[in-house]
Amino acid sequence: MYGGDEVSAIVIDLGSHTCKAGYAGEDAPKAVFPTVVGSIDQMDVDDMTSNEKNIAVDSKNNVKDSEKGKGKRKLFVGSQALGFRRDHMEVLSPFKDGIVADWDIVDSIWDHAFRECLLIDPKEHPMLLAEPSSNSQQQRERTAELMFEKYTAPALFLAKNAVLTSFASGRATSLVVDSGGGSTTITPVHDGYVIQKAVAFSPIGGELLTDCLMKSLESKGVMIKPRYSFKRKEIQPGVFQTVDIDIPNTTDSYKLYSQRVIASDIKECVCRAPDTPYDEGSYSNIPMTPYELPDGQTIEIGADRFKIPDILFNPSLVQTIPGMDNFVEIAPSVRGLPQMVIESINKCDVDIRRELFSSILLAGGTASMQQLKERLEKDLLEESPQAARVKVLASGNATERRFSVWIGGSILASLGSFQQMWLSKSEYEEHGASYVQRKCP
Repeated sequence: MYGGDEVSAIVIDLGSHTCKAGYAGEDAPKAVFPTVVGSIDQMDVDDMTSNEKNIAVDSKNNVKDSEKGKGKRKLFVGSQALGFRRDHMEVLSPFKDGIVADWDIVDSIWDHAFRECLLIDPKEHPMLLAEPSSNSQQQRERTAELMFEKYTAPALFLAKNAVLTSFASGRATSLVVDSGGGSTTITPVHDGYVIQKAVAFSPIGGELLTDCLMKSLESKGVMIKPRYSFKRKEIQPGVFQTVDIDIPNTTDSYKLYSQRVIASDIKECVCRAPDTPYDEGSYSNIPMTPYELPDGQTIEIGADRFKIPDILFNPSLVQTIPGMDNFVEIAPSVRGLPQMVIESINKCDVDIRRELFSSILLAGGTASMQQLKERLEKDLLEESPQAARVKVLASGNATERRFSVWIGGSILASLGSFQQMWLSKSEYEEHGASYVQRKCP
């Protein structure tokens, strides 16, 4: 059994949008950085000029090499490394449909978290990792293998996202509505265990809303210029002129990444969930909200402030946004938040439904949008059975809402009674990777 209470555990929550890492027992993660990485095939790098080589050497401290087929590729991890534009750099995500597809990238992200952000040696700290409720057995075993074989961690525990969110709010039973970057998952938790058969899933997350906002602005003639594509010159005091820079070798995925960073900021600043379902008529003459883009132009955002967030409640709104054709095919089969909540609760046992209705927890970055809690509560009151007391709970603190999974992990890993739950390295060596299924339910 692992009994290492003298060193604090490391808690990592690898989300679809950002990775959160820090020490157990603290109230917020030490490091938060994007889950995507920049990747350059070494083929392209070999014909760089010597000048660019020098730059590459300077920023090499958070670059990981990884073998990929025959050619090697260089991975750039962290916001700083990604913020620096490089020729032929593709932006890749390790996830496909919410499940890890590229373990090389995950490995480089963990490595960056341990060595660059937390400055620790992973073999001295037990690791608590958050995982999605839909994680398969192979995924969990692969995680255990990587942690014990490559990082030689002394102990490991895999905890479900929803369970950690539940613990963060001090409850053992609740319905967790986790709306993150890549998707929204609704998970009932009873006595600290996920009720798998009742988990509801929707592909609508913060990134889809960001894309909708970008497309909607583009259709109105607003082009978001990425930060690397222009310089601002001062022509007279306080007056700037924007000069475009021509950069031919930038990949489409990097351009999109840079535009998304800006669009996502616009979304966080001006969007809020509407109090009533969105319709063109009543929102057409709403006052505009200004937003200044990095290149100095000010745009006015009107009805989109309410229309974009309402996609969470009414996915068919996506069909009204020009350019979102790839999503339109699946839109009819996607349900809105209130329908998913009720559907999920109805799949649970009758005797816990009442308790679930009265403790619906909001978590994830997208769930920290203004007015989302009030709107969800209002819609659920209309659609739920009469006897149910509907209560939607969300921490008043936006940081806590965004990091609730991580905070739950931090609480769990620092409990004295939890210390006997770890899967230790010696148990792993004795029973193999499949033992993780028994130790981490």
